[in-house]
Formats: sequence, structure tokens, C-alpha cells
Amino acid sequence: MSLARRIFGLVAESEAERYLRRKGYRILDRNVRSPSGELDLVAQAADVLVFVEVKARRTEACGGALYAVDARKQARLIRLAAQYLAQHRLRNRTCRFDVVLCTGGTDKPETIQHIEHAFEVPGEDLRW
Repeated sequence: MSLARRIFGLVAESEAERYLRRKGYRILDRNVRSPSGELDLVAQAADVLVFVEVKARRTEACGGALYAVDARKQARLIRLAAQYLAQHRLRNRTCRFDVVLCTGGTDKPETIQHIEHAFEVPGEDLRW
């Protein structure tokens, strides 16, 4: 990954965080890393714990957020969320997965699209 692309991604994460804060979300964690991967943002929206995947795209040529988080990525995010809940001893919490797509621009994204409830967690894949 080029340095310019990496910087654009970091700026997009900051813009996504700022956007969510303006919507009333409280950011609990950012860039939570484990050997399995990374959770971009963990937020609180009212009484819901929200795991947020941020995708930065300079163009919409690849289909946008709907294609950026495929089934394999969803499975990884579910595993990471389960680890987060276990590490923080959080039980019986209402949780959801959102995607924030930041697109356009050179130095920073021009548009931000927030997809709440971006995907569902199948049956026993995650025990809240």
C-alpha cells in the first residue's frame, strides 16, 4: 500500500469518527488490533454498542461500501467483535455493525456515507 493511500485511509478514519460524534455517537475505542485483525471504531449510540468498519475510496469504481465488506470481512469483524466483548467482559449488550464509506478527494474524503445495520450476525456466530 502506498504512503499516500495509507494517509488517505487514516484521514478518512478521523473524518468518520468526527462525523459519528456529530451524530451523537460516543467513540469508545479506535483501531483495536488483535492477531485476527482490527476494529476501526467501537462506538456507543444510545444503548447500542456499534462496531464500525471504515472504508476509504477515492472513487466509487469498485462498488462502494456494499462490496467493500464481503462475507469474509464480515466473518472477521464478527470474530473481532466477539473478542472485544469477551476482553471487556460485556454481556447481554445490544450490538450492531455499521459501515462508513468515505469517498472522493485527494487529501481528505469529500463525502461520507453511513450505513447503519450494514449486516446481520447469523445465528450462533456471535453470542452477545
